[in-house]
Amino acid sequence: MRKLLILVLMFVTGLGCQREKKLYPNAPTIALVMKTLNNPFFIDMQKGAEEAASRLKVNLIVQAPEREVDVEKQMQIIENLIQRKVDAICVAPSGSKEIVPAILKANKAGIPVLVVDTRVDEQALKEAHGKIATFIGSDNYEGGKIAGNYIIERLNGQGKVAILEGIPGHETGDARLRGFLDAVKKAPGIEVVTSQTANWERDQGFNVFQNILQSHPEVQALFACNDMMALGAIEAIAAAGKTGQIIVVGFDAVEDAREAIQNGTMAGSIAQYPSEMGRLAIETAVNVINGQKVPEFIPTKIELITREKLAANYTE
Repeated sequence: MRKLLILVLMFVTGLGCQREKKLYPNAPTIALVMKTLNNPFFIDMQKGAEEAASRLKVNLIVQAPEREVDVEKQMQIIENLIQRKVDAICVAPSGSKEIVPAILKANKAGIPVLVVDTRVDEQALKEAHGKIATFIGSDNYEGGKIAGNYIIERLNGQGKVAILEGIPGHETGDARLRGFLDAVKKAPGIEVVTSQTANWERDQGFNVFQNILQSHPEVQALFACNDMMALGAIEAIAAAGKTGQIIVVGFDAVEDAREAIQNGTMAGSIAQYPSEMGRLAIETAVNVINGQKVPEFIPTKIELITREKLAANYTE
């Protein structure tokens, strides 16, 4: 049996940076294409993938655009990986529909595609006659419901709420938004006064929520579809002199968000496990390369993180 060695090549596409850790050309190569490396969520995903690659002795290439909104750059990355004839591609799509043509090219090249974190638009994939090996990720709809129910609880069923959405048409954010809205519409005393996009980014979270505070000073709670936007909103709240007056709930439970929860500037966050996603992506890709049948959906867990949870010595 051929001895497998590890290769980890990490690129930050768009930053012009390439760093090679190990180079052993005799091993099969798996690519992990993420949305960005400027978000702690994806840094954790990368760490999980690296751990699995090292343990399983497989080659790993990690690439990502500089910004999550750069769908075209992500497609270019995948096309380049196809030209390099990698053995499998694991991708966290920047665009649920936009990624389909790149998947088709991988299909034609005989390279299996595993989707991580964000689902591909099923209808678009079906109409294009494309296929993926599996989806690995959280139930984002359920996470949105958990966030909604928590805000209802914190507001005692009465209050005005704002929402910061992710990239429009992005399956992950759309599912979280649907789950949240389905939860709060069951509480007639809860009013969603505005729902605006901040494109997953901290700076935009600050700017958009600063404007929301000016146009809707009555807002009592905020649901941000990821922690980066929530953290930006917390900065806007502080700038407005309203720290501690607005309940903020995010999604991902990244380290900065946990610190904000601990110090009381953030009420909670829906924890995902990106390191688990990265680990499962590589483990499953190895199984696919070896011809094994894998499930169509491999779920990763979610849960609400609050100050009380952290005080109880919650650890991932």
